[in-house]
Amino acid sequence: MTDAKTYDVRTHGCQMNVHDSERLAGLLETAGYVDLASVPAPQRPDVADVVVFNTCAVRENADNKLYGNLGQLRPAKQRNPDLQIAVGGCMAQKDRETIVQRAPWVDVVFGTHNIGSLPALLDRARHNQRAEVEILESLETFPSTLPTRRDSAFSGWVSISVGCNNTCTFCIVPSLRGKEQDRRPGDVLAEVEALVAQGVVEVTLLGQNVNTYGVEFGDRQAFGKLLRACGEIEGLERVRFTSPHPAAFTDDVIDAMAETPNVMPSLHMPLQSGSDRVLKAMRRSYRSERFLGILDRVRAAMPDAAITTDLIVGFPGETEEDFAETLRVVEASRFSSAFTFQYSIRPGTPAATMDDQVPKAVVQERFDRLIALQEEVSWAGNRGVEGREVEVLVAPGEGRKDGETARISGRARDNRLVHVAVPEGAERPRPGDVVTAAITYGAPHHLVADSGVQGGAYSVRRTRGGDAWEALQGGAVPGKPAVSLGMPSVGAPATVATAAPACSL
Repeated sequence: MTDAKTYDVRTHGCQMNVHDSERLAGLLETAGYVDLASVPAPQRPDVADVVVFNTCAVRENADNKLYGNLGQLRPAKQRNPDLQIAVGGCMAQKDRETIVQRAPWVDVVFGTHNIGSLPALLDRARHNQRAEVEILESLETFPSTLPTRRDSAFSGWVSISVGCNNTCTFCIVPSLRGKEQDRRPGDVLAEVEALVAQGVVEVTLLGQNVNTYGVEFGDRQAFGKLLRACGEIEGLERVRFTSPHPAAFTDDVIDAMAETPNVMPSLHMPLQSGSDRVLKAMRRSYRSERFLGILDRVRAAMPDAAITTDLIVGFPGETEEDFAETLRVVEASRFSSAFTFQYSIRPGTPAATMDDQVPKAVVQERFDRLIALQEEVSWAGNRGVEGREVEVLVAPGEGRKDGETARISGRARDNRLVHVAVPEGAERPRPGDVVTAAITYGAPHHLVADSGVQGGAYSVRRTRGGDAWEALQGGAVPGKPAVSLGMPSVGAPATVATAAPACSL
């Protein structure tokens, strides 16, 4: 077994948390810890020396999930008192000392604003033999200045802002992440350029509300300008972003998307409800017709755009008429897919104390109807691309059944999941390479491209992303890049791709 202490970072929730977890891993490795997964299996302990939970407070039963996971670790802590357990993220920011009261075997609790403190807090807890709780109310340092260990060689997250200035009545994020703070465009572009120099071919720009980016430094069109600037970076093949807010989504962003070749025809636009009455109660400052108008303008500029959304069923006071409006707008919107949630009370939000909480049985019945409708809409949309050739960026872990089906998987330019059959004797792409094939079947949740084995289109384009992935395969864990300090250093291995919904609830 390695002499160095091992760590295990466990991520719950959204893409923001995935991004933060990369920073936590980088901090721990810079402090001398070793990723548990990098230890050869015969020598790997059952539990790491340090286990970090990066938590989410938005999803239903987040607290039950956290305390359940902590309970599972209690016997390991009793067997090995030197094991250290840390809890960070939104649940830590919200519950603070409560975590140590309910799980006194936890060593460190840290918030969303001070992830850079983790190594010092672990040392302090070890020295003082007591739990250390440090929750800052404002951002200590922008996360992108911290060391990082990214999870992919060819695809990466780049945070352009943190926090949120909206006041949605169902959402606890602003109180946990704070007011929006924007990075300067030059800093964002420098990070993107550094990633591309390492072999990254796809970047996703992250923010709680990306299209209000620039308000803090006085430029309301900064986000569209940032997209266009990304289009000037040689070697960057794909640019995505998440999540925008319909109230602030402007035509200059649509124009930038349509006119910048490497910005993908993929848009996540949270609807939440189709009922104007419910949207008002949610304090969402748009109405259904404005929302549909945005989608019309997006599709006029990019006819093949795939649009996804977030939906909440059973918000307090939602009537059958309100729900019927949601069904109407969903049908008209033609979403390629949707993250659909049953409303649950989040303590600390205005909605938690609203009258007319909808009974669970009613919420479930409506939820089932909404899922059935969205399945029909998604399936029709996916059947509509049958016969079309698509470019697929191959990624490991996208296809759970690839071994059984002899296919490889990845994302098309519009972010749809595609499973591609590799013809016998044909070149097999590496993760990070691009495959061109024709869609032979559209299922509700994915596309199948068997054209190659049917005598049709199949070609592989080797990319710098594939080269970067291949260069990492001599390590103990395939695809695990080394740590870079702060923004990625040019020439160092890097980056990230993990599927998770944006924190746009």
